[in-house]
Amino acid sequence: MKYFLHIICLVFIGFQMHSQILINELDSDTESIDDKEFIELKTPYPNTPLDGYVLVLFNGSSSGGNSSYFALDLDGFVSDFNGLFVIGGPELNPSPQYFVPINTFQNGADAVGIYEGSSDDFPEYTLATTTDLIDALVYGTSDPDAVGLMNLLGITEQIDEDENNNKDFESIQRANDNSWFVATPTPREHNDGSGIDPIFIDLEVSDETLEEGDDFEMTFTASEVLNEDLVIDFTMTNGTFTTDDFIGDTSLTILNNTSSVSQNVSIVDDEEDEGDEILLINVTDLPAPYILNNNRVEIIIIDNDYVVEDYGTPLNPTYNLISSTASTDYYEELNGHAGEDLKSLITTLISDNETVRVHTYADIYTILDEADKSPLNSNKVWLIYTEQDKSKYLRQVGSESSGRWNREHVFPRSRGGFYSIEDDGIATGIDSYWTTNADSLRHGNSDAHHLRPALSAENSSRGNKNFGDYTGPDGNQGSFKGDVARAVLYMELRYNALSIVEGFPTTSDAGQLGDLQTLLEWHEQDPPDDYEMRRNNVIYNWQKNRNPLIDMPDLVDYIWGDKYGDTWYSTMSQDEFKTSKIQVYPNPNEGQIHILNLPDQVDLQVFSLTGQLLFSQKSFKENTLKLNLAKGVYVLKISSEEQSMTQKIIIE
Repeated sequence: MKYFLHIICLVFIGFQMHSQILINELDSDTESIDDKEFIELKTPYPNTPLDGYVLVLFNGSSSGGNSSYFALDLDGFVSDFNGLFVIGGPELNPSPQYFVPINTFQNGADAVGIYEGSSDDFPEYTLATTTDLIDALVYGTSDPDAVGLMNLLGITEQIDEDENNNKDFESIQRANDNSWFVATPTPREHNDGSGIDPIFIDLEVSDETLEEGDDFEMTFTASEVLNEDLVIDFTMTNGTFTTDDFIGDTSLTILNNTSSVSQNVSIVDDEEDEGDEILLINVTDLPAPYILNNNRVEIIIIDNDYVVEDYGTPLNPTYNLISSTASTDYYEELNGHAGEDLKSLITTLISDNETVRVHTYADIYTILDEADKSPLNSNKVWLIYTEQDKSKYLRQVGSESSGRWNREHVFPRSRGGFYSIEDDGIATGIDSYWTTNADSLRHGNSDAHHLRPALSAENSSRGNKNFGDYTGPDGNQGSFKGDVARAVLYMELRYNALSIVEGFPTTSDAGQLGDLQTLLEWHEQDPPDDYEMRRNNVIYNWQKNRNPLIDMPDLVDYIWGDKYGDTWYSTMSQDEFKTSKIQVYPNPNEGQIHILNLPDQVDLQVFSLTGQLLFSQKSFKENTLKLNLAKGVYVLKISSEEQSMTQKIIIE
């Protein structure tokens, strides 16, 4: 008899270990942004290991080709005390056992499948199949049936999440007879209300943003008074934020006959500039029947040890404080050449396949963090177009863009023909790179010389507009215009297939961007400053090429301007004026400026930021210049027969 019972137990355990996993519930479309979307899996028995299975998402759109776009190995996961396992977005309540970024699950017509196997069996763009398929659901939100996808998965019905015209607040749920219905979502609970009733635990924090030296209170609260002690273990470390950065317990107990517990946590005020960090409260699994309503709570820690630089922002620029890090002979081959010959030599120099490097698109964030570091705060980046700085940690992740910044292609991808490959999603660092040449157009996707941090909303507003059509947000001071001009003119020099043209080409005009005349005017109005020179130096360290139009802005006239065809010598750049140590002060001023170390016989001109000539005097010799101009920002140009320099002046 004991032997017989032993056999029954072994069979039962074996069945439990290899029992089928079913898709129990899907919510692919939630209110506003999809940060509460989820997929719920169900096992016949509680606490069942999910080893040996993989969850796969398929794209049923015409562009997706009924192929996979996401695969998650389920090895190591275990269903809960009700036999449920939830994969969901960061704001799902109650909390999922596995988190995915917002908008991970497409809204349809698409599919989710459970297979025996691993994610290695389903690299991106794997065609849907019934091989080793355990369960599948083809779904949509009022979409036409994805017949091809249904056939590939052996499914005869596509389930509509919007069946009741309420897709944002309803989910697709499996009934006990294996049919599907649409109703109010029930994550972490059985769809029919059966099973063990959970006791829910809420985690609340008193603040979401703190500075070093501040305190915050954290509280765990149960949905009812407990009849036993509940120990809650958690961590608060995250990346560079370690146990040295806070004072507080990482294990709290809600006592019997109570329903909550709190503690005060202190953020250590050290003297290190570690940058702004994110404290992450991450609770480990709770015993039955407890379920967290929220987990992985983030608190932003602002580092008060940031650095303020001596050089100015593009909005309040400085000049001649930062020098080029190029070798003295970097541009030597250009001397003595003119016209197309000069242009060709520049292209050869900045696209040389033996020296120039290209990094992944993911690496661009690391490059921008350094290249576009705000001079006002080393923990922020300076944003193009909106002329402001923004904390580095506010980088856009997923589709949530409010108040965030992202990577702006100054020469738009849709016009340039740039694109990403799978490897672009992995940051590999400065020592891992691709070689390139002037015909490697794809590499424009991650050429840092034309990539800038931009407010996500403004990046969207600019879209792929030509410059001149796009002139920046309302009220801008034009501090980005010269930077933009030199970035896209560099792109023409760097890649054979790109050109800057007169007027406003359409996107069907492959590789073209306008308007050349506007950009040439912007180059004159907003000359290179210390911010742009430092940026050039940082990118040079990564890419081993420079933007020569920043180092020697007069080159623009020799390639696109009225000096085209003249022979170039680098001594004709503004470097000679730099060595003469011309000083213009005070700046800002009240309309009277002093100019020291001025060479003999120079011409003075003052322009508005729109390029209008407001003042001109030839053979200027005085040390003081009086300007009867309104308050604002202007451009002062000092020139002789062979040299020139420009500088922004501010009249208050």
